[in-house]
Amino acid sequence: MNQILRTSRRTVAAASAAVLALSLVACGGDDSGGGGGSSDKAKEAGITLVKSGKLTVCTHLPYKPFEFKDGTKVVGFDYDLLDLVAKDLGVEQEVVNIEWSQITSGAAFAAKKCDMGMGAMTIRADRQKALAITDPYMDATQVLLVKKDSPYKSLADLKGKKVGVQADTTGKDYADDNKAANGYDVLVFADLTLQTNNVKSGRVDAAINDNGVLYPFVSENPDTAVVAEFDTGEKYGFAAKKDDPSGTKLVEKFNELLKKAKSDGSYTEIYKKWFKTEPKK
Repeated sequence: MNQILRTSRRTVAAASAAVLALSLVACGGDDSGGGGGSSDKAKEAGITLVKSGKLTVCTHLPYKPFEFKDGTKVVGFDYDLLDLVAKDLGVEQEVVNIEWSQITSGAAFAAKKCDMGMGAMTIRADRQKALAITDPYMDATQVLLVKKDSPYKSLADLKGKKVGVQADTTGKDYADDNKAANGYDVLVFADLTLQTNNVKSGRVDAAINDNGVLYPFVSENPDTAVVAEFDTGEKYGFAAKKDDPSGTKLVEKFNELLKKAKSDGSYTEIYKKWFKTEPKK
């Protein structure tokens, strides 16, 4: 009889432990998938993320200081601005490195590879047809990079010379548009690092790209110089999926947070962190 009683007690204890374990799993199950609370915040905002608990952002690395790797982590001005959205939604930002044309064409969003796109992207009519784009967060223009002691001071000086550009950028467009009038050849590089390194090595005589990347490059490479600016009147925006409720809501969310960041001074702090100067008023 005592043996039967002890067995019954062990059985009841085991059953109780199993019920308790199941209860704990039920209570904590949402956290294992990136955070039930995180998903709830996004859903409350009308946003369905491509990956639960993550704001997945596509870009084309490197484009320092907007987005680049510091060790294994992606950092930069664009990253910090989009982190305002991630934090507001209670999720983590995850960056996917992808071809730039997949972002600007909208293909990356159609394939559900990302929620937003970053990359110092100039707002243009053709891109607005393919993408939902935020309000402008920074003004930009194109500049001419050469070696420090180069005789070249303008596009006219580059007749018969080679000008390096980055693929799928407005810098490439500007170089192409002015090629015939100035008589230079255009060499296309896949990314910013290849472009600038080829100026330093002398493979190209000059390069055209955004002021926001080439001025910081010169400050770290005093054997180079920016010798001309071209007033292109560009403005940067972030991208999301067009004609999509979540894409629209993400754009609205960033616009709201950008306005707040500019009013409370946090935009200025982020800008100074990466450009070492105050943003232009």
